[in-house]
Amino acid sequence: QEQLVESGGGLVQPGGSLRLSCKASGIIFRIYAMNWYRQAPGKQLELVAGITDGLTTTYADTVKGRFTISRDNAEDTVYLQMNSLKPEDTAVYYCDARRGSNDFWGQGTQVTVSS
Repeated sequence: QEQLVESGGGLVQPGGSLRLSCKASGIIFRIYAMNWYRQAPGKQLELVAGITDGLTTTYADTVKGRFTISRDNAEDTVYLQMNSLKPEDTAVYYCDARRGSNDFWGQGTQVTVSS
């Protein structure tokens, strides 16, 4: 059974940092492209960052220079290091594993940036 489990969300002050993790099971993790999406209340789902099986990374303009995506194929885990957090980063963050027509999602983790 394919499963993605996110963790690491929480409440942080503006300017702070968080590290999200997404642990995969039931898939051959190393061959999947992994992505982080987010959805703020009343807003559309937004692609935040992605990393291919070949380690090519992409970022939304809104997070470039602040967020870093990485993966550990030995641990079947993808990470999102988030620095210099802003209130507008507040959202539910979702992990996504994609290869061809296969597309699996986690349940999401809440990130709230507020003083």
